[in-house]
Amino acid sequence: MTASAPQPRVTLITRVNCHLCEVAKDTLARVAATAGVTWQEVDVDTDPGLLDEYSDLVPVILVDGKTHGYWRVDEDRLLRDLATPSPLTPPLRPDAP
Repeated sequence: MTASAPQPRVTLITRVNCHLCEVAKDTLARVAATAGVTWQEVDVDTDPGLLDEYSDLVPVILVDGKTHGYWRVDEDRLLRDLATPSPLTPPLRPDAP
């Protein structure tokens, strides 16, 4: 059995030709590298559910699947929140091999 790759902690919802999205990508790449977390980018226009919810708010930052912010990345706040363990990651068992 192969373990699946962990889900990225951060998702950046963007769209094509969005200047704020480009700025957010650069900022998020820097913050994620500092925090040692992975992130993914999703185009809001490719998902009807995301489009309904976030169309006017892009770029949108999700952390652990929850809205963290939109329009601009608050670097200090994001770094602080990423320092907290993800509630989606089970804790290591002391008896695990």
